[in-house]
Amino acid sequence: MTKTIHLKKGLNINLAGEAEKAIANVFTSSTCAMMPTDFMGMSPLPKLLVQENDEVQAGSPLFFDKKRPEIIITAPVSGKISSIVRGDKRAISEIIINTDKDVSYINFGQANPKELSREQIVDQLLKSGVWAFIRQRPYNIIADPKDNPKAIFISAFDTAPLSPDFDFVVHGKGDVFQIGLDVLVKLTSGKVHLNIQADETVSKVFINSKDVQINKFTGPHPAGNVGIQIHHIDPINKGDVVWYLTPLDVITIGRLFQKGIFDATRMVALTGSEVKSPKYYKAFIGASIKNMIESNLHEGHPRFISGNVLTGKKISADGHIGFYDYQVSVIPEGDYFEFIGWALPGFNKFSFSRSFPSFLFPKKKYKLDTNYHGEERAYVVSGQYEKVLPMDIYPVHLIKAIITGNIDKMEQLGIYEVAEEDFALCEFVCTSKIEVQKLIRKGLNLVRKETE
Repeated sequence: MTKTIHLKKGLNINLAGEAEKAIANVFTSSTCAMMPTDFMGMSPLPKLLVQENDEVQAGSPLFFDKKRPEIIITAPVSGKISSIVRGDKRAISEIIINTDKDVSYINFGQANPKELSREQIVDQLLKSGVWAFIRQRPYNIIADPKDNPKAIFISAFDTAPLSPDFDFVVHGKGDVFQIGLDVLVKLTSGKVHLNIQADETVSKVFINSKDVQINKFTGPHPAGNVGIQIHHIDPINKGDVVWYLTPLDVITIGRLFQKGIFDATRMVALTGSEVKSPKYYKAFIGASIKNMIESNLHEGHPRFISGNVLTGKKISADGHIGFYDYQVSVIPEGDYFEFIGWALPGFNKFSFSRSFPSFLFPKKKYKLDTNYHGEERAYVVSGQYEKVLPMDIYPVHLIKAIITGNIDKMEQLGIYEVAEEDFALCEFVCTSKIEVQKLIRKGLNLVRKETE
C-alpha cells in the first residue's frame, strides 16, 4: 500500500542556473580519475592493483579495501594509468586514467537476476566493482555484502539546490531500471522502497516499477534525502542495517546484468549561475569537467563543485566528477569583504531568518556565492536546526555529544540514523558558522571504530 508522508520542516534554496532539460551535443573527456576518498569508510591507503602505464579495461580492478578485501573498485573506462597521485602520509588522492576513444569492457556475463541466487548476484556485483554503488546506513559507507539489510531504499527525487530531474534522467530506461530493481529484491528479505515526489514525479519508469513499495513524499528540502525518508518509513535502531541507492545506481546495476559489463556512463547536470548554458551531459563516472565548462562560463572567479552546493566537493577547473555525483555546480567564489553588509537593504540576499526583505519574493532566484559573511562564533542553542531538519532528534545535543566524544549519548540521540547530508541545511543556517557536516562524519567514524 502506498504511503504519503508530508514534511513541513526544511528549506528550499532557489538558485539561478537550473539545467535546461536538454542533452548537450558533444562532451568528451580525455582523462578519468578514481579517488579513494570518495568511498567513506575505506582505508586511505587501499591495496593498489595497478601501476603507472598499466593498460586497463572498463571493469579492471584498481584497488580494494584492506579491511574488507572483497570490496573492489574497478575502472569505469579503458585506457592507460597516467599517474597515481598521493597526498599527506602517502594517502592516494587520485588514480588518473588517459581514456581510450572507444571504451573496451571486461565481460562479466549476461544474466537474468530472477534466475540467480543471492550469492551469485553478490558475486557478480563484487567482481565487477558495481557493488560500491550500494551504501548503507548507519555510517554512510559501502554496504557489507555479508549483511542482510532489513530494507533497501531508493530516492527517486532530489530536492537539493539545482538538483537534476530524475524523471528526465531515467526517461526511456524503464527496462534496465526494472532489471536493477529485480537484483535489489534478491538482496534483502525485507522491502525495497522506491520513494517518489507526490506532486511532481510523473515518470512511468518510477510509477510502474514492480515488486517494490512505492512511497510518496511532499515538502521542502531535505525531503529528497534518503536518510530523512528512512527515518519516516523504517527508522534505524542500534544493530539495524539499511541499504540505499540512487536511480542512476540502479540503472548501472541493471546494465551489468543486461549487458554483462560495467557501463559507467550516466547523465550529469551542469548547473549554477556562472554557467552560460546549463544542460545535461552524457558522461562517465570520474570524467574531467574541463571540456564541459570550456567557453560556457560567465566572466568572473567561479567555484567548481562536484555535487550540489550544500554537500559537494570543491574541485579545480580541470577536476573530475566524484564517484557518487551526478551534478556539477558552478557559483561565484566568495573571496571578498563586504563593508557593513548587514546594514544594507539586501533585496538580492537570501536569508532563512527573514533578516532581509527578499523573503517577500518567495519565487525569486538568487545568485549566491561562497562567502561566509562572518566567522565562527560561540555555539549556542538557537532553535534554527530544528526548523530545517525533519527528524525526531535533538540535533544540537547530538553534535555536542560528538564534540565531547560521548558515544553513549550519541547512540541515544540518533547517530545511527544520520549522515552528513542530513545536516547540510543545519550548516547553511547556522548562526555560529559551525562546519556541522564534518562533525557528523567525525561522530560516525568514532562510533564505527568503537562498536565494530
